[in-house]
Amino acid sequence: METLLDLRDAFFNLDIILRASPILISGFWMTLKLILTVVPLGLLGGLIVALLYTVPSRAVRWPLIVYVDLFRAFPPLVLLVFIYAGLPFAGYEISAFAAVSLGFFLNTSSYYGEILRAGIESIPRGQVEAARSTGLSKWQAMTWVVLPQAVRNVLPDLISNTLEVAKLTSLASVVALPELLFQARQAQSLTFNATPIMAAAIVYFVLLWPLVRLLSRLEHRMIASH
Repeated sequence: METLLDLRDAFFNLDIILRASPILISGFWMTLKLILTVVPLGLLGGLIVALLYTVPSRAVRWPLIVYVDLFRAFPPLVLLVFIYAGLPFAGYEISAFAAVSLGFFLNTSSYYGEILRAGIESIPRGQVEAARSTGLSKWQAMTWVVLPQAVRNVLPDLISNTLEVAKLTSLASVVALPELLFQARQAQSLTFNATPIMAAAIVYFVLLWPLVRLLSRLEHRMIASH
């Protein structure tokens, strides 16, 4: 019984949660703001990457391959530090939030781009030709015929990648952006207790669990349809 009480006091101390709640709440809002910024930016960048893959030109394709391979292989933590600490040496002052947004844009656009490219390539060429025969231009056919089907085909992968992006936002603490994990660690250092870290973990779970359930339902539905 004493061991359980010690465990509760060390990891689930309600008094510490109440005392730390103001900075944890501010960290939550910063994390939410970050997710709502980097996910759309990554999706937009990924869409541009995927569409550029359809351009039949080596002058476009080879730089694109280098871009995608580089930022998929480059550790995001190192990338954030490089942007935040390196750009000032080149004369560009950048805030922590802007540095994280730029770093995640470069990293996530390469992953989203590969996913969307696979979706586009999964659509039979005949559908594009049929759309063109009705008078649609190449980009109209891509917009109204190919992309909706492509997104549907790779939707589980898009959601799975979005989950990873949301979890990776915790790396922003390395550049002192006051997101949820950073604030939880600050509270831990002040209280000498791990409860704020556990509280942050629970918040992440509550925030991301609906996406996890949606992903599971989509995967089961796709398996059942085959």
